[in-house]
Amino acid sequence: MKEKKREFEEDKITGFFDKDTEIKGDLSFKGSFRIDGHFKGKINSDSMLIIGDSGKVEADIKIGYMVVDGEVKGSIQATERVEVHSNGRVIGTITTPKLVVEEGAYLEATCQTTDKIPPPSLERSAPQEKEDKEKEAIATGSEL
Repeated sequence: MKEKKREFEEDKITGFFDKDTEIKGDLSFKGSFRIDGHFKGKINSDSMLIIGDSGKVEADIKIGYMVVDGEVKGSIQATERVEVHSNGRVIGTITTPKLVVEEGAYLEATCQTTDKIPPPSLERSAPQEKEDKEKEAIATGSEL
């Protein structure tokens, strides 16, 4: 089976945080996303995430493919690949099937290469889960 290869193309980026941007919260997206600013929170996508040279991210990240040229603190779970380029800094944990670390990169992380990573999924809130269970109980005629 041929390996699916992703290539970074500047014109394919669907989202972008510029260097003067600071955001806190949860981020999910489709397509490639680039962060050159500051982000703190959670990131969840099966697509590509690029942390640019000036990017600083403090997050729990569940992603398909990730390229780090800036700084990341937190946990990274990638279903395909993580690349830490020579200017990149990662502090935390990395779990991915393929890890590439260029000479000059700073890595202070616990790393595990494995194929057994669950794909990223959109997390549902507790009220949403309760609502879904209620709908299922009504549909099947059972009690909660």
